[in-house]
Amino acid sequence: MGLLKKDPLQVIVFQSYGTASHLYVRGRALEDESINLEGKHPIKLLINAYKRFETDEIKHTILLLKLPNGKIFETVTDNKGYFLIDLTIHGLDALTNEEGWLSFELAYKDFTSTRIIQLENRFPGEMLIPSKDISFGVASDIDDTILHTGLVSTLKWRVVYNTFLKRASKRSPLEGAAEFYHLLHRGSTGKEANPIFYVSHSPWNMYRYLEFFLTKNNFPKGPILLRDFGNFMNRKKNKEKPQKQREILNILKTYPQLNLILIGDSGEHDADIYLEIAEENPDRILAIYLRSVKHKKKMLRVKGLYENYKTIPVLLVDSSKGAMEHARENGFISETLL
Repeated sequence: MGLLKKDPLQVIVFQSYGTASHLYVRGRALEDESINLEGKHPIKLLINAYKRFETDEIKHTILLLKLPNGKIFETVTDNKGYFLIDLTIHGLDALTNEEGWLSFELAYKDFTSTRIIQLENRFPGEMLIPSKDISFGVASDIDDTILHTGLVSTLKWRVVYNTFLKRASKRSPLEGAAEFYHLLHRGSTGKEANPIFYVSHSPWNMYRYLEFFLTKNNFPKGPILLRDFGNFMNRKKNKEKPQKQREILNILKTYPQLNLILIGDSGEHDADIYLEIAEENPDRILAIYLRSVKHKKKMLRVKGLYENYKTIPVLLVDSSKGAMEHARENGFISETLL
């Protein structure tokens, strides 16, 4: 009978973003598989990777969200355990901290207490409402931009190794990236709270892994925006814009007064996506920073793509140092904090 014992329940709340009158919360209800992000043994790492993608979702169940002012709202998970709370509620900015983060709790409406991993059936979540003390926002890729993944490696073998056979605690950020992002976050005065949006093509199954990596390596906290693993093939079939592109366009739509700096790499599709966004929104994009990759053909293609583009600054940089120098010269970051 012990083999049939069910795992405790959990709710993973994805860090999201909204406005003073728009509550937007995404997440997933799952059985807790006790994934150890500090695990060391290769077999355990493979088991953990399997658990991330072979999830036991809690379908069609009612969840409750409680705001700091005591107001409670209901939502229902779909057939994959995902939920979305998308409501118009005024005065949310009054509930945030000085950085603009709104904290709240989620809970299962109906549950058996022995299956809840956290005391009193409480699962914390946060949503960013950018504070008024900002000059711009940053939309950044993750893979091969701040985290070495190996997307340009032959047959993607480095992607497989880094993702499945390397624990999150041992993944190293690209040199200088965390420092650069903190400088951007603090802006030209050194006292701002410019929002950082982490936008990746990775599936939501990787959320906890990436959240752990960003926190452990001292990156500024920001919404982590990933994709539904099941929609990967559908996007190609329907010829929709890439998820990363749609997310950045939605950020621009959500905050009409917010200009963005776009940061990515030259390895995959960031250069194409960012160019299209900049051409559609020439007055909203302040700069594009693309980290160079060790792939001659890809670098030549990206250089050709931007060869005649002069509307906004575009830098292909080998390290964060070059981007920092440009950001300082253009008043994006403080000179005194360098």
